[in-house]
Amino acid sequence: MVATDAGIAAVVQASDRAAIRGLERRPGDPLVEGPPHTSASRRRHLAAARAWLDELFDGRPPGVGPALDTRDLPGWDRRVLEAVRAIPWGSTATYGEIARRVGSPRASRAVGGAVGRNRFWLLVPCHRVVAADGLGGYGGGLWSLELKRQLLEREGVDVARLLRTP
Repeated sequence: MVATDAGIAAVVQASDRAAIRGLERRPGDPLVEGPPHTSASRRRHLAAARAWLDELFDGRPPGVGPALDTRDLPGWDRRVLEAVRAIPWGSTATYGEIARRVGSPRASRAVGGAVGRNRFWLLVPCHRVVAADGLGGYGGGLWSLELKRQLLEREGVDVARLLRTP
């Protein structure tokens, strides 16, 4: 996890050096000033995120999520990720439903783009966003469709129901 004084800025794979370099070069708020995560506020944000993730991985619905630093995101992405973050534990929403929630009912593909750019893995539960006709995508590599299925099942979602076609 990467933190700023404003909140968690990203959850990235340690091997994703390009993503980490991009975050370190953000204008106006360098993420690394001397030893990383030295400020008390960064330590608080990281501790809150770890506690929230511990609840999630223990199979308990986590409470309010930690503060996120989304200042450098486009407004569209910020609105979509806020709507995704509001999907309750054990529930799903389609890309089209999220598009309607953010006031752009015909923008389900654009919602998919914003969800695909989600750099707050699990803190913004993009695994809860599904296609109208099934699970939909979930990135590649570590973020596999099988992982999406496992995360949803952990929350008690009937994945078999999602996979049935009408």
